[in-house]
Amino acid sequence: QVQLVESGGGLVEAGGSLRLSCAASGRTFSSFVMGWFRQAPGKEREFVAAISRSAEMTIYVDSVKGRFTISRDNARSTVTLQMNSLKPEDTAVYYCALSLIAYDSTWSRLRSSYNYWGQGTQVTVSS
Repeated sequence: QVQLVESGGGLVEAGGSLRLSCAASGRTFSSFVMGWFRQAPGKEREFVAAISRSAEMTIYVDSVKGRFTISRDNARSTVTLQMNSLKPEDTAVYYCALSLIAYDSTWSRLRSSYNYWGQGTQVTVSS
C-alpha cells in the first residue's frame, strides 16, 4: 500500500511563494510518475503538474507555467512543488498523487491515471 503525505501549505499574499512537499512510502518511489492536482471550492479537481520517474520530463497546466516547478528526489521519496508569483486564483487544496502508468504527456494529466492520493494541503493566496 502507498501512503502520500503532503506538507507546506498555508496562507500567503499575492506575489508570494510556497513550497509544497509530498513524502511517499510503501512502494519503490522511483518507479512511478508523480503529479500534483488542486481543487478549489465548488470546482473539479484539476491537474497542475507531473514529473516522470527519473525527472527528465515535466508537464504543467498552462495557468502555472513559468511560476510553478515540480521536482523529485528519488533517494528521499519526495516530490516538491515550488510555487512562485502566487495569485488568488491559485487558492485550493493541493493533492499529491502517484501513477502506476508510464509517463505520457497526455495521460499523465488525467486524474484517472493516478492510483494513490494524499490527503491534501490547503493553499490560500490573499489579494
